[in-house]
Amino acid sequence: MAGYLTTHVLDTARGCPAAGLCIELFRLSGDRREAVAQMVSNVDGRTDSPILPSETFATGSYELVFHAGDYLRASGQAVEDPLFLDQVPIRFGMADPQAHYHVPLLLSPYGYSTYRGS
Repeated sequence: MAGYLTTHVLDTARGCPAAGLCIELFRLSGDRREAVAQMVSNVDGRTDSPILPSETFATGSYELVFHAGDYLRASGQAVEDPLFLDQVPIRFGMADPQAHYHVPLLLSPYGYSTYRGS
């Protein structure tokens, strides 16, 4: 089985999935940053399919960009201008060509965390 990448976003301030949040994926190579995919989280805070499916999976360095500011504004949590968090980039590497990589974002208006999930 070939590897693949999934993600999801949880709104820790409201205690629910973050629906309607735009997520972009980029492949990194030296100074280059190549757009790979763009999706929007569903009602479960997940993308409807892997953001990098097995058919196009390749090991290497990547960046997920979560458009948190747009989500926070739409959910009524944005009270400052400029926002403390707007776009949240997460850079990570995938070395195992057979692995399922899962990179979630736990988000609030003033902080976030991530980890390698399963």
